[in-house]
Amino acid sequence: MKLLESGRLEALSSLLSNLEVGEWRITGRVESYSCKVAGNEQKTMYKKMSKDGGGSDIVALSPPIDTNFLSKSLDSEPEIFTPENLEMFVISRKMLFNLITTLNLSFFPDYDFSDAKSHEFSRSPSLAHVWAEIDSRLGQCHLFGRGIRSRLWEEIDVEIGGLRNSEIYMYKPDLISDPFSEAGCVWSFNFFFYNAKMKRILFLNCRAMNPNASASEESEFSIDED
Repeated sequence: MKLLESGRLEALSSLLSNLEVGEWRITGRVESYSCKVAGNEQKTMYKKMSKDGGGSDIVALSPPIDTNFLSKSLDSEPEIFTPENLEMFVISRKMLFNLITTLNLSFFPDYDFSDAKSHEFSRSPSLAHVWAEIDSRLGQCHLFGRGIRSRLWEEIDVEIGGLRNSEIYMYKPDLISDPFSEAGCVWSFNFFFYNAKMKRILFLNCRAMNPNASASEESEFSIDED
């Protein structure tokens, strides 16, 4: 996999990183990646993942976080794993490799997600769910609603060859070894838009950072030392 250079997405990332919600500062990135395995390191990682799978090409995802979807599934438990909704609960090992590699490339060299597990990912139940999640987070900033929101979805739609043609996945931080466990991180979201025909992933990440948190922790640490 490799990053696809895009001035439009770089400009959009810059806009997202200039948002503020109260005292929180937003840092965001919108990046596009080719899903072709590239380089010996990626090939070695993919072979290791395949070997660890014991021959199985399918691994389990965390259930979708949409409560309506889950309640409907649980009400008819014997039919949860039907051909119609099985894709919501499982992922191919190759697709898992693509998601993990995207995180590795995006956060290189500070973080390594190579040991991330399939249950740290889930599939979005709908595009509407993604819109609602992002609006609930960024909608508190008036600048987001004044042009950035429409531009965000227009750019993603073009880059990924149509939002409605995409599979959408989410990464749920383990809050131990990833960027979202840093002091001051109030909330975050991580969405992957995948177009199988284009063999392309668009990664959308935003974090709300409290700039006073790290200073507060340093102060407490100093007091403890004294």
